[in-house]
Amino acid sequence: MRRLLIVSLLSVVLSSMTGCSYLTPYKLDIPQGNAVTADQAAKLKLGMTRAQVRFAMGTPLLVDSFHRNRWDYVFYDSKGGKLEESKSFHVLFEGDRVVGLGGDTLPARVVTAQAPDPDAKPGTEKAVDGKPAVAKP
Repeated sequence: MRRLLIVSLLSVVLSSMTGCSYLTPYKLDIPQGNAVTADQAAKLKLGMTRAQVRFAMGTPLLVDSFHRNRWDYVFYDSKGGKLEESKSFHVLFEGDRVVGLGGDTLPARVVTAQAPDPDAKPGTEKAVDGKPAVAKP
């Protein structure tokens, strides 16, 4: 009787442990770093100062003490604990002025406009974003 109890208890424990492999903890989607878009990169021009670059791009993620004339903007995006996207962008300085830049950028942010109402009568355009609509002749 005792042996049957031990065997049945052992079989329950072993069968329940095989089910543990199917259970995984929830892993957050974590974007880290500086997400540099094509819009931001387009604002950069050769000859800009460090302050102007910081205003346009934000604070760089990496400023190496051995390479003080290089700022690195790095972006990582992980989904479910797996790295989905990795981008890096760098800005090179000589003194206080930009002399080079390059790297990967994220797509430009898309601004969608409202489609005009086909049933609207002429002269009854609505204001968009607080700006009055201009009537077309």
